[in-house]
Amino acid sequence: MNYRRLGKTGLKVSELSYGSWVTFSFQIGQKKVNEMLKIAYDNGINFFDNAEAYASGESEKLMGKGIKDLGWGRDTYIVSSKVFWGGQNPTQNGLSHKHVIDACHAALNRLKVDYLDLFFCHRPDPDTPIEETVRAMHTLILQGKICYWGTSEWSHDQISEAYKIAEKLNLTPPSMEQPEYNMFNRDKIENEFLPLFEKYNTGTTIWSPLCSGLLTGKYIDSSPKNTRTSLKNYKFIKDNFESEKFIERHEIVKKLKDFSDEINIPLVNLALCWCLKNKNVSTVILGASKKGQLKQNIETLNYMDKVDSSVMGKIEKIIS
Repeated sequence: MNYRRLGKTGLKVSELSYGSWVTFSFQIGQKKVNEMLKIAYDNGINFFDNAEAYASGESEKLMGKGIKDLGWGRDTYIVSSKVFWGGQNPTQNGLSHKHVIDACHAALNRLKVDYLDLFFCHRPDPDTPIEETVRAMHTLILQGKICYWGTSEWSHDQISEAYKIAEKLNLTPPSMEQPEYNMFNRDKIENEFLPLFEKYNTGTTIWSPLCSGLLTGKYIDSSPKNTRTSLKNYKFIKDNFESEKFIERHEIVKKLKDFSDEINIPLVNLALCWCLKNKNVSTVILGASKKGQLKQNIETLNYMDKVDSSVMGKIEKIIS
């Protein structure tokens, strides 16, 4: 495993990390959660991503118990949570100072830790001034309850405003952003956020590197059973795959699969390598639900040297 600095911080995150979205609770229970965590950790993965919204907190409970069962030293792993969707009541949602504090305390309890390494604003909150959220995150850092804070799916302008407020008021600025990034969703990392990388050296913990499994190639001929497209709670994934918008994407995946076969690199590994080749990516969050999938994902690191500029150029011609 290789490790990269999280933006301008001194924190070293594994190039591949492991996230629980959709997977924990909806697809796997405690026994398999423990098995997946162990595989990831034993292969050098040190960052584990979570959120209060994932399975309404159950995902964090499963991860917390799993880490405790496995007996990891707290100084050997990085764990995150995200705040925005915490419940049905008005005070349980958004990025108000109150909910940010409450969500952090709840995540600490569910994950069974004394502090969070990373704490993300899961989405921008139009009803809360950004200054209020920055102050709340700064308070948690001073209290030792979080080490770093960041944003998820915020715009360039919103993140820039957070930086400016932090600088003006001598508060702790965000350290990282968590955007979607894959061959079909590229704009934020490759265009919109470039000024943030240049000016602030913002770190990125990217999600959906395989575009919800589309870039594995397993949906080329049909929709296999026991995948995310069959989950009742995530029917929107299946609807997306079957939409007019995705017809062109399926054709591109076929071409990518042919190319991956030609160069003898499995498509799933080629897609993950493509993400890691971007210097502004700090870590790629994996979402595997099966042990074999996770092991294959981790094997991506063995193909990195083979994905040279020539291969990247040919991929670009296919996906552009």
